[in-house]
Amino acid sequence: MMLTRRSLAAAALLPVAAHAQGAWPDRPVRLLVGFPAGGPTDFAARILQDPLQQLWGQPLVIENRPGASQMIAAEAVVKSPPTATR
Repeated sequence: MMLTRRSLAAAALLPVAAHAQGAWPDRPVRLLVGFPAGGPTDFAARILQDPLQQLWGQPLVIENRPGASQMIAAEAVVKSPPTATR
């Protein structure tokens, strides 16, 4: 792979652009699980809940949205409001 001036310039600006953004997450995080409560996927999400809350410094809310081969949870993600406030 050959590096060009454009790719080097983009790589040089990437850390600056990432640094210019505010701290993420800046509000509670919703984790949508497309399976019923009490199953292995829900169990895994709840195991990760406390470490992620401590890492991010924000509450992590787990929402179970089972049904339609996880399409109900996927639709909720698609219809959720954007997180960027620009």
